[in-house]
Amino acid sequence: MELIHTVDWMKQLARQAREEGGIVGLVPAGDGLHAGHLGMVRAAQRECSAVVVSVLGDSEQGHSGRSLDADRAALESLPAGYLFAPSAGEFYPPDFQTSVVVSEIAERLEGRSRPGHLRAAATAALKLCSIVQPAFVYIGRKQAQQACIFRRMARDLNLDAGIVVCPIVREPDGLAAGSRNARLSDEERRAAPVLHRALTAAQERVARGERMAEPLAEEMRRVLVAEPLATVDYVEIVDADTFDPAPRLRGSCLAVLAAFIGSTRLTDNMLIEERSGRVICTI
Repeated sequence: MELIHTVDWMKQLARQAREEGGIVGLVPAGDGLHAGHLGMVRAAQRECSAVVVSVLGDSEQGHSGRSLDADRAALESLPAGYLFAPSAGEFYPPDFQTSVVVSEIAERLEGRSRPGHLRAAATAALKLCSIVQPAFVYIGRKQAQQACIFRRMARDLNLDAGIVVCPIVREPDGLAAGSRNARLSDEERRAAPVLHRALTAAQERVARGERMAEPLAEEMRRVLVAEPLATVDYVEIVDADTFDPAPRLRGSCLAVLAAFIGSTRLTDNMLIEERSGRVICTI
């Protein structure tokens, strides 16, 4: 596993891998690795001959606030190929002015709660695709709205990369793996699985025959508000391909929710699919 800090060197190595007939996969991991990212790396390794894992720094000085050594150590047992870790100044030149806007999808849910975040994620993803030119990009279903935006961006801009959505990796108590989990106090960590319990409650309602979205959303809200440390941000049922509100379960839908546990904001979701006359929920 080779650590790469510059855009030019990453472009050269990725080009070399492609010219040698390799299938290049990209795992955009944001600012640091966790168990969910490692699951994406394993998926990429099964399908690609070279895997690029990207972690983006947050300052000119590089990756302050976390250790690249920890990321490298996590990847050593998973010979990922390349760990691309440019500083913010390397990845975004000082006069950087271009961004990607996926208008309708990015205005909802996470777009309302975190203004600018989805635009930044789409812009970074497009830049990484331009640098690495992967055959496949791997993203976790936990970031379902980002995955939806990446698919739309790939379609609208005629990108060659396929978007592969990987399953959510969970702790034994159901909490979805994520970098923010480390910010939780011991008491907050004990409360955090309430998001998983809310999804499970909706799953049970679906199993009993409920097909309307609002009763399912109300059930999830009921579970969340019963936890004293939880403050609900949003709870909705949406179409999995467009993120439009889904009044009824048809085709592929997502139950999506976000809540603060103390001061830490967590998200989770459940995929709900019609299959041969049955409705299957995947948490």
